Amino acid sequence: MRGEHVDALLDELSNLPTVIGAPITVAWNAKEDLLDLLATARTRPDREQVRDLLYRFYRRCADADLPELQRLATTVETWWPEILAFLHTGITNVGSEGTNRVIKTIARDAYGFRNPGNQRLRTRCATTRRARGHLDAR
Repeated sequence: MRGEHVDALLDELSNLPTVIGAPITVAWNAKEDLLDLLATARTRPDREQVRDLLYRFYRRCADADLPELQRLATTVETWWPEILAFLHTGITNVGSEGTNRVIKTIARDAYGFRNPGNQRLRTRCATTRRARGHLDAR
């Protein structure tokens, strides 16, 4: 978002009743802190930079006293070794996750077919490199 759009959004949130606008603003800021941390991927961040950004995110989540942000902070803490590896290497499992999603979608669409071989064939066709973009997986 461009700066003027963020300012307009924050103005709108400040015009809402505090019970509604304040938690949304805090959640927005925590999300931005997490995005700032993840934006350091592939930039070879030093330990101090990562530490400061992570601390800022955790501090905002702790101060917010929102269960959703506390759960998000717990999830980040649980997955921290993997997140740190991503920050340093820039390597993700996006390709395998995308293929897995296609397989599950095909299997869900083909549920109830009498021939399991057809289901396997449909899955294989949808996930092979040559077929991607050329066959409609439905």
